[in-house]
Amino acid sequence: MEITDITFFLAVAEAGGISHASRKLHTVQSNISTRIKSLEDELGVELFRRHARGVALTNAGEAFLPYAERMTALMREATQVVGNEAEPTGTVAIGAMETTAGLRLPDILAAYATDCPRVDFTLVAATTAELTDMVVEHRLDGAFVCGPVTHPDLAADLTFVEELVLVTAQRDSDPAGIFDKPQRMLVLRSGCAYRERLQQIFADHDVTHPDILEFGSLEGILGCVAAGMGATLLPIEVVTGSPTAARVRLHHLPAAQARAETMFIRRTDSAVPPAMSRFMRHLQHRDAPVKLRSVAP
Repeated sequence: MEITDITFFLAVAEAGGISHASRKLHTVQSNISTRIKSLEDELGVELFRRHARGVALTNAGEAFLPYAERMTALMREATQVVGNEAEPTGTVAIGAMETTAGLRLPDILAAYATDCPRVDFTLVAATTAELTDMVVEHRLDGAFVCGPVTHPDLAADLTFVEELVLVTAQRDSDPAGIFDKPQRMLVLRSGCAYRERLQQIFADHDVTHPDILEFGSLEGILGCVAAGMGATLLPIEVVTGSPTAARVRLHHLPAAQARAETMFIRRTDSAVPPAMSRFMRHLQHRDAPVKLRSVAP
């Protein structure tokens, strides 16, 4: 089984057709067809089912797909591991929650880009649930997620500690009365760890089915909170650094509810190539975790 055959298989699976894959790989269709046929003969199964619009994976092809992705990932890691440590090259794909990407990473990424100009770096912003899946499935080399992390295939290191605050419109001055009236949750999409925390806070105040409004950006959430549409839960520095800060009110929470740990996760079975090693070295020079206020329950 040759790695080129695997590469061609993945390209056809992603493109959904041999003609599209040939343009992506800059080779003729007959070459791809020959490689796929050779791989199918070696495995003794058909990997693709032909149809009028192209091809689709068979059941065997679906089963083979994650192994093909792992094989190419291992080859990429092997190439990077034996690369030049003095000047790392290759690719690094990192994921982060939107709050972390905007608040904690800019200085780190700027220093890393200066230190490793030959590394092709990618940053993906998503929810904790989405990022965890992408790391487990080898689609990201690592990610910053909200802890705790309990997945058996992942190693997790504490990188940042955030203080979460309940954010409401300016007129909501009495935190005790916030939950005595109909209240909406203004949050990011499902899978966001702060959304789950806020749902628990509502439940602790006997509000078990609040109305939920989903947004695609933090500024959209804060703007609508300021307009009196509902409440949200975010790291305090995200709120105070926003142009909307003067139009909202912050409510500090008991330490157990306020503490949010941001973990950097990686697969336990993944090698650490020079490019990733250098990135993790820059993480060691991050700012110290924030101190949480001692707030009575």
